[in-house]
Amino acid sequence: MGELFDKYDKSFGSVVQSSIDFSGLPHSFFTAAKADELRELVATRLHGVNRPDMLDVGCGVGEFHPFVRGMFGRLCGADVSAASIAQARIRNSDVEYEAYSGETLPYDSAAFDLSLAICVLHHVPPALRLGFLREMRRVVRPGGLVCLIEHNPLNPLTRLAVARCEFDRDAVLLHAGRTRALMADAGLKDARSHYFLLLPSAAPLARRIEHGLSRIPLGAQYIASAVA
Repeated sequence: MGELFDKYDKSFGSVVQSSIDFSGLPHSFFTAAKADELRELVATRLHGVNRPDMLDVGCGVGEFHPFVRGMFGRLCGADVSAASIAQARIRNSDVEYEAYSGETLPYDSAAFDLSLAICVLHHVPPALRLGFLREMRRVVRPGGLVCLIEHNPLNPLTRLAVARCEFDRDAVLLHAGRTRALMADAGLKDARSHYFLLLPSAAPLARRIEHGLSRIPLGAQYIASAVA
């Protein structure tokens, strides 16, 4: 997988944008929505942890990290693409980055309050997904969270965007229920999920409507989290 994403170390953003141009929205809109969901998750499921330590698994070129700057005490990113990690270090000098093989994460056990993977699991071969999640769990402290953000395969526009994206050709999308089941199989507890990115607006009214419909599988993506 590393070789696949090495080819996009300098063009990742433009490739993603070309896959979603039909929406009329910039890639930054979708990234900001993910950051808002993560911010709410930390506030509601990591009670009493001020500026938690987070590991972003499959961080790519680090495009997400400026959107959560200042939110975490320690922010680290790991990826199988060494070329992408090199770009991430240039973009975000305040974040700790490491390349790894895709098997054992290069961090001690119980080193973080939260481990996150954004649109990564659908690239992991199905036979390796359980091991991937167990590694995400290993690096999280007891009571911390493992969080996954994934495409919703029930949304037709999501399927169109995936079909148009060059590096999503190997993607095997997961339904939210399957993702929660995998989390439980990996030894995680209290797995929950909800959908977001239903409406193409960041206006407060649109966000309230979207929040009210978050249990219905309409949104373009979903966020799943479980306790280590």
